[in-house]
Amino acid sequence: MTYTITYYSDAVQADIRELPETLIARFFALTDRMIHNGANLGEPHTQAMGDGLFELRLKGPEGIARVFYCTLVGKRIVMLHSFVKKTQKTPLRELRTAQARMKEIKNAHA
Repeated sequence: MTYTITYYSDAVQADIRELPETLIARFFALTDRMIHNGANLGEPHTQAMGDGLFELRLKGPEGIARVFYCTLVGKRIVMLHSFVKKTQKTPLRELRTAQARMKEIKNAHA
């Protein structure tokens, strides 16, 4: 039972690939687990943000990053938005970007 991981856009995929090296390694390790085990890995790796939006929590010596994602019917996981975290709280602008993209993706697949 494997899942498919896609990206909202090429720009989102490029942004993720530009994260610091240790965070990229963590991203690929966790997404590999998601492909085999599903979207919800549980804390501290993933966290539900409400209304079907989740965050992948990346932490390494180079800092902290978050990648927002949602799931679609057919075992599909869509990476929506990423950012490097600089404060304790998730910036509202980052959350709203992910929510808008999730709404767009879900409407397109309804």
